[in-house]
Amino acid sequence: MEKRKLSFWQIWNMSFGFLGIQFGFALQGGFMSRIFQTLGAGKEDIPLLWIAAPLTGLLVQPIIGYMSDRTWSVKWGRRKPYFLVGAILSSLALFFVPQSPALWVAAGFLWILDASINISMEPFRALVADKLPQSQRSYGFVVQTLIIGIGTWVASNLPWMVSQFGVSNEAASGVVPMSVKVAFAIGAVVFMASILFTVFTTDEYPPEDMEEFEKEKAKKNNFIPDILENIGSMPTTMKKLGVIQFFSWFAFFTMWSMANPALTEHVFNTPAPVEAVFNMADTVQAEAFRIANTKFQESSNSVGSAMGIYGLSSMAFALLLTLYTSKKNINRKYVHLFSLIIGGIGFLTMSYASPENLKYCFVLIGFAWGSILSMPYAMLSSSVDPKKMGVIMGIFNMFIVIPQIIAALGGINYVSNLLGEDAINAMTVAGISLIIAGLCNLLITNKNAISYQEGT
Repeated sequence: MEKRKLSFWQIWNMSFGFLGIQFGFALQGGFMSRIFQTLGAGKEDIPLLWIAAPLTGLLVQPIIGYMSDRTWSVKWGRRKPYFLVGAILSSLALFFVPQSPALWVAAGFLWILDASINISMEPFRALVADKLPQSQRSYGFVVQTLIIGIGTWVASNLPWMVSQFGVSNEAASGVVPMSVKVAFAIGAVVFMASILFTVFTTDEYPPEDMEEFEKEKAKKNNFIPDILENIGSMPTTMKKLGVIQFFSWFAFFTMWSMANPALTEHVFNTPAPVEAVFNMADTVQAEAFRIANTKFQESSNSVGSAMGIYGLSSMAFALLLTLYTSKKNINRKYVHLFSLIIGGIGFLTMSYASPENLKYCFVLIGFAWGSILSMPYAMLSSSVDPKKMGVIMGIFNMFIVIPQIIAALGGINYVSNLLGEDAINAMTVAGISLIIAGLCNLLITNKNAISYQEGT
């Protein structure tokens, strides 16, 4: 079936739900470590608490991709039912996460939140490939990245924004500040509203061969064999992209889990106070703890705002690519290579940053983020069977979650401790990993993956 080219606003509408998805991911990525620290977690415990995120992605995304490939409703389409279910669950989870009374409850809610976001996210990746002709794939994924950049910047600044309206950053020991609770509640509303916008403004193509589709759908108990078969027959380009994804996502998982403890300690000199070292029965020490905790919460807001800059620069990067790819083809391989190296430099310079210039480190990281969210998917979608786009996108997610699992199970602590005990060393490790990812783009040789080929 010949797919017609879509206008900018049609692509915008079908991608708009990613605004909500990124609100969820940005609040999770920017503030879960802060919540964990507030509830008593030590910085060495944080990566393991984060293991929920990659594990749920490893389980959920291939399943959702497989199911959505075999779904069709005349009213709701193929991917949209999953957007909607994921949005409802994610919105509920976002509201309750900062209400957690204990560390184990927060860790449990992270499992629920990440699983719910993944239910919505994977079908969105497949939707771009479903709806757009080959010549618009780069353009479509870049527009999606533009929306993600907007969501990242706004959501990362939400606690700071609401605090400017008088919402308190202070809280008792072991209690998440009201500024964070309000930010997560706003995120829940935006998540639901943006998904609904896409659901009601976007139509989907029916399966090309409905008779063959119904036969495939009628097959029972083939999920595991089909997944294993698709893994076994993975195209060479997909494997090479997997190597790039491994080092890219190791770096960004390190940032999400360790940026708050690393930067509040190294750049702002306001580490999270450990309640056990204070005699809370002594009014002087209790007041000292309160002051130290307030400074930590305020600097955490500043870290979140600085992290939001990478969303802003990724948005600017995506806007430039949007304008370019709407008219011309790009060399995806070299765009991705140089973007990742620039991001790696951003991580490496954090060791020398001050509170005033930290934002410039995240500007550089934004170039890498903008590329990670578009170029690998554009390269992959031009290298695989379109009938299996959902399950392939789900399997491709393994190359995202496996490095995160390795990082969470001790990879971050082990490698960063080789450089010393300071938390900022984790950011150095992230920088080295991202530069390695950039150089791995030299492995990509498939012409269709590198750039759209006329007539293919």
